[in-house]
Amino acid sequence: MLLDSDTQLNQHSYYEASVTRPLLEPVLQGAVQADVLVVGAGFAGLSAAIELAQRGYQVAVLEADRVCAGASGRNGGQAIVGFASGQAPFEQQLGNDLARQAWAMSLQSLALIEQRVQDFALDCDWVRGYMYVADSARKARALQADCDALQRQYGFAHDFVSGAQVQSLIQSPRYCAAAFEDVSGHLHPLKYGLGLARAAQSLGVKIFEKSAVTQLTHGARVTAHTAHGQVSAQHAVLAGNCTLAEYAPQVAPALAPRIMPVGTYMISTEPLSPQLCQALIPSNAAVCDNNFVLDYFRFSADHRLLFGGQVSYSTRTPAHLETLMAQRMVAIFPQLKGVAVSHVWGGFVDISMNRAPDFGRLAANVYYLQGFSGHGLALTGLAGQLVAQAVAGQAERFDVFAKLQHRPFPGGAMLRTPSLVLGMLYHRLTDLW
Repeated sequence: MLLDSDTQLNQHSYYEASVTRPLLEPVLQGAVQADVLVVGAGFAGLSAAIELAQRGYQVAVLEADRVCAGASGRNGGQAIVGFASGQAPFEQQLGNDLARQAWAMSLQSLALIEQRVQDFALDCDWVRGYMYVADSARKARALQADCDALQRQYGFAHDFVSGAQVQSLIQSPRYCAAAFEDVSGHLHPLKYGLGLARAAQSLGVKIFEKSAVTQLTHGARVTAHTAHGQVSAQHAVLAGNCTLAEYAPQVAPALAPRIMPVGTYMISTEPLSPQLCQALIPSNAAVCDNNFVLDYFRFSADHRLLFGGQVSYSTRTPAHLETLMAQRMVAIFPQLKGVAVSHVWGGFVDISMNRAPDFGRLAANVYYLQGFSGHGLALTGLAGQLVAQAVAGQAERFDVFAKLQHRPFPGGAMLRTPSLVLGMLYHRLTDLW
């Protein structure tokens, strides 16, 4: 099972080591009535709960593990404008007007983070600044083309540099081009998620941890059953992403074929000198390359390099993970050779076939949010806002995303993982060109 290796690896997370979790929220016992049931206490579920409670709904959240124990609490901490798919699926399926509306909403998702940090006094180390980098001439041309297209079609500008000028943005011998913007940014995801949970509870939301949903029935009302109780509500929001099928494969079987659990991993160095951090990335931006099998990294508030990558489609944690990750890090920053690695962790994110978000309805009163595909830190907040609006009868913005068509992964339950592993090998080779 994914869950066993996922939970074991996450015990070594820098994020978990740098927070003090509150005591366990109660396990659901007996029958509970609510206006809206939310399944999943990650960013998407908590965002939906906050937005619903602010509209006056009574909300109950069922979490199979602990708040933000999945991807929400262990990711790269990078809050990025746009979508993992780029704009192509929106433009091709929905047309330019709705594609521009989706882009505008992605910008709003970044503003929503800053609004919630301010409104709820969230101490989560929020920093603005984001940089894409390219490590070959071919990738540099692709990066510049992407920046030009966003400027031309959506009015979104990057500071693009190439050649020797790259060193003014990042002190690395690996990159030949870089594009910087200051709308996106980075934060401590677990601090942020725990802050969202406190905010939701302050608005009257009931959160039940260690309360996996085992059965979901819906009609005029929706009922979720757990091992020790049940919640009955007028509406439900399913925000369990790739772990929903792991904990309860029959809760929403129609959703599982359209997303794939993909492993991604991180290391943290011991604290570095502030001067070294400033020299390596003067803007303190989060950084990501534009390879298919990408590296991403940033500095924490206590001056550690948090370095991620080593994507796995096989659901197995790569062997010699710490050594492999450290080697990739030093290839980018030779200045860090010999620096100790303090934490190694990882987990699974949910990707859709076309990397576009997959939002929709299983029934008139059952909504789902999935397929964030690595862009979830910002997009989950927007998703929660959109689904709350839809529950309240204002579904126009939600339906921009619900109109996107999604295909299941090829190969069925037995063959889709091997086929994706082969596909990943191909993309690893193309990244070397």
